[in-house]
Amino acid sequence: MPAAQPAEPPAEDLPEDLTRLAALHGVATSYRPSPDRTVPASATAVTLALAALGVDASSPGTVRAALAAREAELRERLLPPTVVRWDGGADPPALAALPAGTRLRVDTEQGERHDGAGRLPYGVHRLTATAPDGRTAEAHLIVAPARLPTPAARSHGLLVQLYSLLSRRSWGMGDLGDLGELAAWAGRSLGAGFVQVNPLHAAVPGVPTDPSPYRPSSRRFPDPVHLRIEDVPESAYVTDHERARALRERAGRLREGVLDKGALIDRDAVWELKREALALLHEVPLGPGRRAAYCDYLAEQGTALEDHATWCALAEVHGSDWHRWPEGLRDPRSADTDRARRELMDRVDFHSRLTWLTDTQLTAAQHTAREAGMPVGIVHDLAVGVHPRGADSWAQQEYFAAGMSVGAPPDAFNSLGQDWGLPPWRPDRLAASGYAPFRGLLRGLFRYAGALRVDHVMGLFRLWWVPEGRPPTEGTYVHYDAEAMLAVLVLEADRAGAVVIGEDLGTVEPGVREALRERGVLGTSVLWFERDWTGDGRPLPPERWRADCLATATTHDLPSTAARLTGEHVELRDRLGLLTRPLEEERAEAAADTAEWLDVLARLGLLHGTGGHTGTPAEEAEIQAVHRFLLRTPARMVGLWLPDAVGDRRPQNLPGTWDQYPNWRLPVADAEGRPVTLEDLAASPRLHALIDVVRERGGDLDG
Repeated sequence: MPAAQPAEPPAEDLPEDLTRLAALHGVATSYRPSPDRTVPASATAVTLALAALGVDASSPGTVRAALAAREAELRERLLPPTVVRWDGGADPPALAALPAGTRLRVDTEQGERHDGAGRLPYGVHRLTATAPDGRTAEAHLIVAPARLPTPAARSHGLLVQLYSLLSRRSWGMGDLGDLGELAAWAGRSLGAGFVQVNPLHAAVPGVPTDPSPYRPSSRRFPDPVHLRIEDVPESAYVTDHERARALRERAGRLREGVLDKGALIDRDAVWELKREALALLHEVPLGPGRRAAYCDYLAEQGTALEDHATWCALAEVHGSDWHRWPEGLRDPRSADTDRARRELMDRVDFHSRLTWLTDTQLTAAQHTAREAGMPVGIVHDLAVGVHPRGADSWAQQEYFAAGMSVGAPPDAFNSLGQDWGLPPWRPDRLAASGYAPFRGLLRGLFRYAGALRVDHVMGLFRLWWVPEGRPPTEGTYVHYDAEAMLAVLVLEADRAGAVVIGEDLGTVEPGVREALRERGVLGTSVLWFERDWTGDGRPLPPERWRADCLATATTHDLPSTAARLTGEHVELRDRLGLLTRPLEEERAEAAADTAEWLDVLARLGLLHGTGGHTGTPAEEAEIQAVHRFLLRTPARMVGLWLPDAVGDRRPQNLPGTWDQYPNWRLPVADAEGRPVTLEDLAASPRLHALIDVVRERGGDLDG
């Protein structure tokens, strides 16, 4: 049963029947950009959203017919497609509403049969209801823990975009070997409890590849560009030594270009080299044990992996946009696709094996992190969606809303709204499947994640759908069954023993943060945004911060702390023509904001060393003070943006830009813009001084 949604004010320009029909399908007819303002959705946006859900609302007559059909369906059905039962909670409303005398039968995923009474094992089961009048209905029954456990003690950790962290062994971008080294060093030498990285989902191939890790081809499988080639066991048995040596030399030139010659990270060049190297490794037969492990992986991943590898093989032949493939290949279940899969079997096996190799190195990185003493380990990032031309949108196209894209409505910061170019899931199809796509996605990620950061976690509740060819201003919200989405998330995280962090920055629908907190999902709090917005607007004192969160000074989409303290982020946006107000106004506002925070830090006695008696430069001392403040809060997790530890000025991503700024292509650098390797980090006095600050109160939650 869908979770209760906030009441939507009626949209005056929509016919009553259309408004009622929209409400019955979870399509909003208005939205509130602020508590005191309501904006109605257009009839076109509502009609197109309904069409994407398979509901014809193109004329008054079809609206009346669809409304009558939906109301009749809801009256007659015994059960919704998916029912949620929280452990220890009351009976779900859907069961309480059944006619008296209805018999229930539960067939569990463990193979047991129950009458529906008493405690049921966690899992997604099959529920059958038989009413006294003979009517029967089946539904998916999700039984989930009431909440995820709260982390026992505070932990501090590092946040980094993996591609940006090169070592002297990388092939032009950071890789999983570097992640393992970082985790081992941070856990053993820095007392870190976690390392958070960007999404490592499979990218859409092609030149140039979309560099954003938040527009992947697939969220279900990782990208082999992150492989450390030398760590693949078969690399020791390559027979073409001359070719292998030539590849290593080319990799060295790529690495030197980034680290020593000012070149940007070139993911396409790295992948070209690694693909050649992996082709060499593919010629090496797997030993019996390795072969058995690979076969187990193939069996466990089943159709999902076969589809992913098939898409990769077909993309090599027909290009990466499956909408332009021959018509018979656009359907993953067609006879033409089956025939092509057999013809390309060697390439399908190649891409399947690369996925397995990447999975094993990801698993090894998490194992290394836990061995190093990290209570959490690697925090992986779940992007909010997938590329419309990628593998997931091809293999699972029945679950995506055709002709729609996810975005954001206009707000105080962006009057035009946003279109992220990601097709949304259809809530009706998810519910009918018992949320199978979401369950499979999470299960895959939790194979190697100690924690999962869910980007735009508000998407579990609702998403802004933008019709194809229309501006974001002409979109509307579509609601999801948040209770079922949360139950799946909590169930899979509990099975994996993992933590969940929701990225809940920006405008958040009332009740969302409370619902997440109730289920043990941590939030995200960024220092510069934590103000008393319902009061005087001043910086929020540390003791008033929420405890159930990951607290940080910045993120990959925001200025580094050094840039914010110096105002350089304003100058950068001015150089790129991104300011919407005069430069002096922007400078004055940024300076006032920074001064207000520095005043708070000074009043709390956190600004050590700025008077010169310790020799710590003022900017470095201010960055240390920011982190002392974070440690004064009750936050369960405190994250240190790794570039902040060496004074990096540059953001990894500058929203609002495409080719004007090198988004997702910059290595971690020092205050002068010189790239800093993993080896340099380990020896950095500035980093160790900041870590000493963090460790002063690392396990203290009394704040």
